[in-house]
Amino acid sequence: MNKDGSRAPEGRTAWRKAAVVAVPALAAVAAMGVAMSDGVLASSFAVSGSAFQVSAGELTSDGLASFAQLDRSTDGTQHPAALLGIGGATLSDFCQASRFSTPVGTVVFKLTAGGDAGKISASDLVLDGEDLVGDAQLGTVQLGRDASTLDRVPGVRGEPGQFGLQASQVTVSGVRSHARSVTGGNFRLKGLKLDVSLDGKACF
Repeated sequence: MNKDGSRAPEGRTAWRKAAVVAVPALAAVAAMGVAMSDGVLASSFAVSGSAFQVSAGELTSDGLASFAQLDRSTDGTQHPAALLGIGGATLSDFCQASRFSTPVGTVVFKLTAGGDAGKISASDLVLDGEDLVGDAQLGTVQLGRDASTLDRVPGVRGEPGQFGLQASQVTVSGVRSHARSVTGGNFRLKGLKLDVSLDGKACF
């Protein structure tokens, strides 16, 4: 509470946007060219006008569920994305970076974790991504399952009749991706480092 008795605004940490979009389902969803819809788990906030970079040396997850949807920015622009639910994940050499223009040049906001400090972990993530590059191995894959019946990640379901996919296990190495948003999740970031620089180097 503030001194005047009003409620203080909730804290928001920038690293919550750093969650990895490391799921091979992205490429499959894009290739299918499925019709986009709002979806039951559409982002609960307006996304920024540009995607941010995410990379990792390796990601492993004990569950994946995915379907396509539209995100919206504050000006009403719609951005197609693949919503991905990840039940639990372990990552190595994690990096997140975003660029934005200022009167003095392009500023790079960069967050890294893991590395020599050890692997990091995240759970209960719901994230929206645009693309993915990496070498993947999936376990018990189901492509084309009705999105309303997905059950690998609790609470992650789409609309009836919508294309969905899920897998029991996911391992991706050499992760390179662009994301729009991430919500929820509990992060344990070992060796966390935050850097803001002018014309600095991004993740890739």
